[in-house]
Parts: sequence; C-alpha cells; structure tokens
Amino acid sequence: MQNDSAQKGLKPKSLGVSDIVFFVIAAAAPLGATLGAGPVVFAMGGAGAPGIYLIASLVLLLFAIGFAAMSRHVISAGGFAELVTHGLGRPAGNAAGGIALLAYVAMLTGIYGQFAAFGADLISSFAGFQMDWRIVAVLVIGLVGIFGYMDVKVSAKVLGVLMVFEILVLIVFDVAVIAQTEAKDFTWKGFMPSDIFTPGMGVALMFAFCCFVGFESTTIYGEEAKNPNRTVPLATYVAIAIIGIFYTLTTWCLGLAYANSDVQAVAGADMINFVFNANTKYVGALSTEIMKLLVVTSVFAVLLSFHNALSRYLYALARSHFVPHQLCQVHPKHASPHVASVVLSGATVLVVGAFMISNADPIQHLYMWMVGLGTLAVLALQTLGAAAVVGFTLKTRKCSVWQGLIAPALGGFGLLAAVILAVQNFGELTGTKEGLVTLFPWLVLLAASLGVINGMRAKGKFPVTPALS
Repeated sequence: MQNDSAQKGLKPKSLGVSDIVFFVIAAAAPLGATLGAGPVVFAMGGAGAPGIYLIASLVLLLFAIGFAAMSRHVISAGGFAELVTHGLGRPAGNAAGGIALLAYVAMLTGIYGQFAAFGADLISSFAGFQMDWRIVAVLVIGLVGIFGYMDVKVSAKVLGVLMVFEILVLIVFDVAVIAQTEAKDFTWKGFMPSDIFTPGMGVALMFAFCCFVGFESTTIYGEEAKNPNRTVPLATYVAIAIIGIFYTLTTWCLGLAYANSDVQAVAGADMINFVFNANTKYVGALSTEIMKLLVVTSVFAVLLSFHNALSRYLYALARSHFVPHQLCQVHPKHASPHVASVVLSGATVLVVGAFMISNADPIQHLYMWMVGLGTLAVLALQTLGAAAVVGFTLKTRKCSVWQGLIAPALGGFGLLAAVILAVQNFGELTGTKEGLVTLFPWLVLLAASLGVINGMRAKGKFPVTPALS
C-alpha cells in the first residue's frame, strides 16, 4: 500500500508563468553562458556570432511552437518521456526517459565542477586563502539539496533574485556599448550571410545551442502550475524569447565593442577575459568585479534549476515504476519530491566523488566532459520531442497544421542537424579528442536502449497520463 505522501502529489497551482520562467532562464545561465560559450562562438564563427545565435533561437522557437501546443494537452512532471510516449508510443517514451536521465544527470554533475572551480577562485580572490575545489563542491551539493527538499516556491524566489542581477549586469553592458558607439560605427555585419556561413559555423552553432539547454523543462512543472494549459505554453514562449533576444543582443554588442579589431582572433587569444575586457572598457573595473561575483551566483542558479527539474523527473518516472517507486513520495509539508531530491543529491556525490578521487580537473574533465555529453543528450531529446509533436498531431488532430506539423518538423530538422554537428565535433565540445571520452556519444544510444528494456520490465505498471481535451 502506498503511504499518504506518495498519494498526495506535487503542490498544484503553486507556480505562475514568472516562476517557471525563472527556473528555465536560470538553467540557461545567461551570464555564465555569455562568458563561457560566447567567446567560443566568436572564436569559431567570427563576426557572424550574433547571426549564429539568431539561427539557434529561430530553430528552437519553431520547436517550441509545437512543444507548447502539445503541452496544453499532456500535462505531467514526466516531461519529454510523457510527451514522446503520447506522440510516438511507449517504447519511444521509454527511450526518451533513459536519455533524459543521462542528459540531466550529466549536465548537473558537470556544472558542479564549474561552480566548484569558480567558487574556489572567488574565495581565493576575495578572502585571500586557497580552498580545495572538492570542499566547495561538497558544500554546494548540500546547499542545493536543502533547497530541493523544501517548497518549490523557495527555489523560485531565490532563482528570481539571482536571475535579475545577472541579466541586469549584462543589460548595463549592452546599453553602455550602444550609447558609446558612434552612429557611423554601427554595423549589422554579424547578421550578414557572408559572415555567418563560414568554415567554423558548425562548431559555433553547436556551442550556441548549448546556451539554450534547459528551456524544455517548462513542461516538467505542469502539475504545479497555475492553469497549466495556459501557464506552461506561455512560459515556454516567454523563456525562448527572452533567452534568444538576450543572447543575440549581447553578442551583437560584443561585436560592436571589438568592431575595430579582428574579433575572431581576439576571442581565440583570450576566451576567459574576452567579455571582461570589453565590460571594463565600456562600463568600468568595478562592474567587472561584480560580474565575476555574479558568475558564481549564475552557476548556482543553474544547479538549483536542474536539481529541481530532475527531482520532478525522477518523481514522475517513479510514479510509473520506471525507477524505484519509493522516489514518488511527496513531503507532507513542503509538497516537494523530497525522496527523489535526496537520492539525486546522493547520486551526485557519487559521480562528482569519482572525479574527486581520480584527481580530475573540475573544468577540463568534470565540466567539459559531462556538459558535453549532457548537451548532446538534450539535443537528441529535443529532436525526439519534435517528432513526438508531429506524431501526436497526426494521431489526435488536436494541434493545428502549423503548430503541430510544420513548425515542429522544421525545428526538428534543425535540431537533428545540431545533433549531427555535436557528434561530428564532440572533441571540440568536450575539449578531448582521444581516449575513452570520444566514445561518450554511444552512451546516448545506450541510455535509450536501457530505457526501452527497463520500460519492458515495467510493462503493465506504466500508466500513461491521458491527454487532455
């Protein structure tokens, strides 16, 4: 017999559009992505970087149109596993469940390495003493675990504050660049086809897609949303629009800041300080110091967002017996998937701990390897999601031709191209071109296969949430 906490379910009507948008944008880490992936996109794609971000935005917007339309009819914390099940059938849904677990666990553990490295450096800069990144990693895993155990509204409020600050510091930079650029120096070169379609475009586009990872988690919060039929689709559109416009605008301003230089060469020569140097020139040294501090809070926001999303994913999969059923228990006070959250924290300690014991570098190994794998898996998951929207529309006719067929098909082809690029350029994505890491792409197929096998084991116990009218 299930206990009351397992039956109670997540707290309904607790999240509005703004709350879900905070989770999604926090997962995208606007400041962290601008400082990390932005210079790489410039180094690979040159002056066409703003146009490359715009292309990524449009592809994902096309996918989001179908994704949002289908989410009006399928509301579940099961996210892609539930959507793909409705659109392509249970075996495909099981495969999506396996890929999703791999994707989000890899992303989460990898970003712990990034936070640990940044956090240790911040402590060294401001406190004047060295702290081992391992200690920082353990402390932040514990802190994120505490927030994940509590009411989801607490996390939403924290993410909202952190997101406002990190976006504000980049908006100040954008305004400063535009205000200080003379009219004759404004250029739309970054959006010209001749500058976008260069030999390095493929790798640059792959890193641009990395910056959007996490937006698809809107559907995971459907069971806790106020008026989910409206809230989830609206949150999806708002999140994509904000992220896409923000990245494109900031990248264009970075191009303006280096308009009198070979921006591709400058970015390639010093990726770490590429954005910092431009910000110091146009805004000031104090702002750059604040930006360095906000990088750490930005990454913390990513961790908190991914932890909450993955806890709910585990909860939904446990409810379907895809993972141990005990994980679908809900806290009697906080209405949070507290058992899933605790288990996730423990699993995170094991994965990150393996890198600690092996004396791995937190950035070059833990972050680059795991985030590279996670990005590939998320792109594969989104591609499956696009196909699921088309399948759902053909079976049910509940979405319009544009929303359910044309838009997701176009977005799906774009995402499939991104998957192919990620596989072909996996060495650049992970920073490692030889050894065991080069075989990581096969883990996506392995996760899908294990998902199907596990789903067969749970056959008869795997109830599919009925699609809403």
